[in-house]
Amino acid sequence: MGVEDKTQPIIVKKKVVQGGHHGGSWKVAFADFALAMMAFFLLLWLLAALEADERAALSEYFQNPSAFEGRAMAPSQAIGDGTGAAPSIIDFEGLPDRHDVPPEPSEADETLLEEDRERLESLQEALEEAIDRSQALEPFKDQLLMDITPEGLRIQIIDAENRPMFATASARPLDHASGILRELAGLINEVPNRISITGHTDARPLQREDYTNWELSTDRANAARRELIAGGTEPEQIARVVGLSDTVPFDRNNPEAAVNRRITLIVLNQEAEEAMREGIETEGTPPADALDAPED
Repeated sequence: MGVEDKTQPIIVKKKVVQGGHHGGSWKVAFADFALAMMAFFLLLWLLAALEADERAALSEYFQNPSAFEGRAMAPSQAIGDGTGAAPSIIDFEGLPDRHDVPPEPSEADETLLEEDRERLESLQEALEEAIDRSQALEPFKDQLLMDITPEGLRIQIIDAENRPMFATASARPLDHASGILRELAGLINEVPNRISITGHTDARPLQREDYTNWELSTDRANAARRELIAGGTEPEQIARVVGLSDTVPFDRNNPEAAVNRRITLIVLNQEAEEAMREGIETEGTPPADALDAPED
């Protein structure tokens, strides 16, 4: 007979305590949700405490967070409007400046700009009256067009079919064109503003090698510059001389029309002068007389 095994099995009883209908995990999830909501409402409160320009800068930063563009923006010294938010709550160091919003002009700047506008408007009236009185200019009244553009007072001297300003395919001004430019110089000299000169041609190609409408329009603009100086304009008063060939026709429906051949003088306003002096005009952007070409 074998030896009987009298070892008793060990039975371990565990008491399982169930917590609620779905257990206790919902409490952890609810705590996470409550914490997230607190953080969300705290963020909303902080955003509401910011001023409009600071919110715009913050938005721009997240659209383009590169650390290499723009300059550091100093923290605001007065965030909010009585909410009690301290300036150190949000540090704006590293945020780029907003380049799309120019600084507000001071009251003195506004006064100077207003005086500049009034001076150019007075010059336009004086030119119109002088043209009516001048025996030299009266026959060419229909060929002199004046208007105010974003750059200043624009004076266009256009060709007529039977009364051109220059000899055909030449940069030599005819006698009456020289007279017009010299008469205008005497009137324009009454204001200190600088002058821009632009030459235009029609679309007819020149029958010359190595000499196109680009060279012709530029040479005619320079010829106009010389006539203005002969009429009393100081050389330093000439700010820009440009030739645009046939790229900005006066009559867009007829690129070969005589009116497309013209010289444009712009008595520049203060803003245009400052833009040219500071070099902030976009490279390749045509002058205002190109952007404001007459509509058909």
